[in-house]
Amino acid sequence: MTPAHDTPELSVVIPCFNEAQNVAAICAAVTAEATGHAESHEIILIDNGSTDGTRTIMRNLCAADPRIRVILNNRNYGQMRSPTYGLYQAEGRAVIGMCADFQDPPALIGEFLRKWRGGAQVVLGQRRSEKASPLLRAVRHIGYGFLARFGDYPVIPGATGFGLFDREVVDTLAAWNEPEPFFRGMVVESGFRLALIPFDRPERAAGESKNGIAALASFALSGLAGSAKSLLRLPLFLSLYVGLLALALLIAAPVALIVDGPVWVLLALALCFGLFAMLLLFLGLIGEQVRMLAERSRNVPLVIEQERINFPVDRAGPAARTLIRRP
Repeated sequence: MTPAHDTPELSVVIPCFNEAQNVAAICAAVTAEATGHAESHEIILIDNGSTDGTRTIMRNLCAADPRIRVILNNRNYGQMRSPTYGLYQAEGRAVIGMCADFQDPPALIGEFLRKWRGGAQVVLGQRRSEKASPLLRAVRHIGYGFLARFGDYPVIPGATGFGLFDREVVDTLAAWNEPEPFFRGMVVESGFRLALIPFDRPERAAGESKNGIAALASFALSGLAGSAKSLLRLPLFLSLYVGLLALALLIAAPVALIVDGPVWVLLALALCFGLFAMLLLFLGLIGEQVRMLAERSRNVPLVIEQERINFPVDRAGPAARTLIRRP
């Protein structure tokens, strides 16, 4: 069915949380780039429970430009759910996700579109370097190290989720119904044609970063849980190694008896390691059951909307507030 409104070539989705100092400027910069490079565009601002006047500014932006649309969440749903939900509400044939603080430079919009028109279905910005404290770099290194070691698919270093996604990519991933969507990992897992654009990430334009140590640690744990289901099988492999150690100790006991060694110590250790191996085995089996249940029960709304502004009539309504998928 043909929609009642014109479908834009490009949708730019910008998640916001207390971005009163940046939201008007980022919209102006994105509008300038999108007008120069796209046939038509829309900007979707999704606010994750701001308390600093961001919402008032958003309303004013909508009143001044009908291409700017706003989704107001009824609370803060975190750094995974809200931005991904915003992407799923976009109608563009190409969808760009970017931050509001100018650390994802709008100047790359034209290059993203060129790569997309050249056949890429996913175009990711890949930062070359970023200024951060040693502690912050350590947390990121540990998080990405775990994802690289235990993840179900490769991790792209320096890719933060800033990028362009073809309409087919967005619709496909929306249908997965991930309750905690690690979107930057999902686009790699999906196997769509991917291109990278290296860039030097600039400093935040204004305001304070919301990505503190605790927030990054939480994000890393959610990403690891969502993109490394094989980690649930780790106890199974550990039980094998511990069981082999228990067997080796058990075999060593008769030898110790012959050479007058610590027989009872070896037998006691073999018993302890054997019991520990059985415990790990049962934990691994439980983890495998949890993994299977998680695969079968992905049907949780990403966010609940409080209000949406400037959306066409056929893109509003109760369905948009309760479903993960695009209305």
